[in-house]
Formats: sequence, structure tokens, C-alpha cells
Amino acid sequence: MPEDDDLDLAPGVLLVAEPTLGDPNFRRSVVLLCEHNEMGSFGLALGRPLDEQELTLSDVLDLGDPTVQVRAEDFELTLGGPVQPETLHYLHRHPEAVPDATEVTEGVWWGGDFEDVKRLLAGGGGDPQRLRFLLGYAGWGAGQLRAELDQGGWILAEATPSLVFPESLDAFWRQIMRRMGGEYALLSNFPDDPRMN
Repeated sequence: MPEDDDLDLAPGVLLVAEPTLGDPNFRRSVVLLCEHNEMGSFGLALGRPLDEQELTLSDVLDLGDPTVQVRAEDFELTLGGPVQPETLHYLHRHPEAVPDATEVTEGVWWGGDFEDVKRLLAGGGGDPQRLRFLLGYAGWGAGQLRAELDQGGWILAEATPSLVFPESLDAFWRQIMRRMGGEYALLSNFPDDPRMN
């Protein structure tokens, strides 16, 4: 999965933070770009644990149905970004069950009616490899993300379902950099704080 020089900012692109990106909100982040237009950009960080203790969907929502509430314990919440961390977002691979979702890239959908998601869970559908929940999002104003990209803050890579729904979120940024190969695999070993080297 080397960096694709033909990629540009568009839905379905992964923004992979350069090791030297100084913004603590995006340090060693991988962000799935869900929307990008002249008004700005919207994305969801993948693989960022919450600062607090581990939370599951059942910890933050009363889903009303005991069956759904128990199923919700299977879904760990991660941080989608620093903007509006009280908002819930979801990515999934269930277009048939959540028909009004937006396809971000082939095989990955974003959003849709949450009542459909609850019905999916109540019916025993959905699992963490096909449905994930995130708190907050990453947002950029008009031209802001392009400026960050032009300044070398981000590397672009193509999103795939296996990257959006990985088996493990441990050291996710490092996993992505290694998959990109070459110089990126070497940069994956860049120390968290080079001053401490």
C-alpha cells in the first residue's frame, strides 16, 4: 500500500500524519476523509483511543432495548476527532441495513439513520469488523486542509475496508506507515519525541 501520488483530497482518502506533525490533536493520526469541498473538510480519525477509560457504545447511550444494550457492549468507542467530542459517528459495511448512509469509498459507508443501526444490532447483525463508533470528528475550514497538505503535514493513501475496519487498533498509525513501505516503513520507527533520543 505505497503512497499514491495520483491521490488528491477527496472522500475515501486516508490522511496519514507525518511523524513531525506538531498538532497534538493529530499526532500520529490516520483520518478517513468523508467530505471535502470548497466549504471545508470532514473526517474521522481511525485508531485513536479515548483519553478516558475504555468506553463502549452501551456506556454512553441508553438504546432502550435490553438486547441492543447488551450487543452495544461489543463496540468500543474511539475518538473520531477533537471537534464536538459529544457527537456520535459511525462507519459501517451494511448498506442494505442502513440504506441512507453515504458511501465514502468502495465498501465503506458513513452515517445513516441511527434507528436502522439499532435495528441491525437488535437483529444480531453488525460486528466490530463491519461497524464502528467514534466520538467527535476532524474538521477543517475552506482551504485549511489543502494548506496543511501543501506544508507537508499529511501523506495521502487510499482507504480500503480492511484499513477502516482493522483487526487491531494497536499502534494503528505505525501499522499504516509500515504497509506503505519504503521510506514510510522507516519513518514508522521515528521516536514519539525525538528530543528524548
